Amino acid sequence: MKILFNLFCLLVVFCINAQVKLVSWNIENIGKSKSDQEISFIANTISDFDLVAIQEVVAGFGGTQAIARLADELNRGGTKWNYIVSDPTSSSAYKTERYAFLWKNTTIKLVGKPWLEEKYNLEIDREPFYATFQYKKKQFTVVNFHAITKNKQPEREIKFFKFLPFQYPTLNLIFVGDFNCPQSHTVFNPLNKMGYKPVLVGQKTSLKKSCIDSQCLASEFDNIFYNDLKITIKSAGIIPFFKIFGTLQEARKISDHIPIWAEIILK
Repeated sequence: MKILFNLFCLLVVFCINAQVKLVSWNIENIGKSKSDQEISFIANTISDFDLVAIQEVVAGFGGTQAIARLADELNRGGTKWNYIVSDPTSSSAYKTERYAFLWKNTTIKLVGKPWLEEKYNLEIDREPFYATFQYKKKQFTVVNFHAITKNKQPEREIKFFKFLPFQYPTLNLIFVGDFNCPQSHTVFNPLNKMGYKPVLVGQKTSLKKSCIDSQCLASEFDNIFYNDLKITIKSAGIIPFFKIFGTLQEARKISDHIPIWAEIILK
């Protein structure tokens, strides 16, 4: 009887709380260079999720169109998807990019108008892109980000993230993307002290140029940071799509990063 009661309580908790399957992916140079076959592969990889955050969308011609092609491919699966693409980030021309969100209309609703961060756009080369979503009666705001490369010291940008929860005190922020920096770096300590925890710990997410002793992943760059006072992680992981391909060179035509995901429970 006690076991049945505990099971009933667990089911009630999961029914009351809102659950969202979120995936984040740095898709290298997603733009006109991506073939229809590659777009189809990407769509098949992410189709089981409710909400998708994409980094490294080409700022020039072809970037927005590639996301539209991706949404169209997803829609062919029978579920209605919507999407939004950011304006180009305000950094110098050779670094500027766009961000994108795609979501299932049947489960997720966009709330208000997404925006690029304005306050720290001078301190952060590719300023993050915010979008607020609603699942049932719960709202959350995803902060989509692609940091400068490791050799340019991305911690110089990430250090400003500790101010964002104070800048948006009413929002349930979830930081996602390619930080080009491991979650173990001390630059994340201020966020950790505020209750923001990484979904992945010690998990490499970028691809090497070739596998060495069956090791194909290079660096611990991509992650999702959530406020554990407002969110519980039911499950999380990576999608090692490269294993489908015969070589890493073939896989890297899709991207040099793998998708990361989390099933989140909104308290």
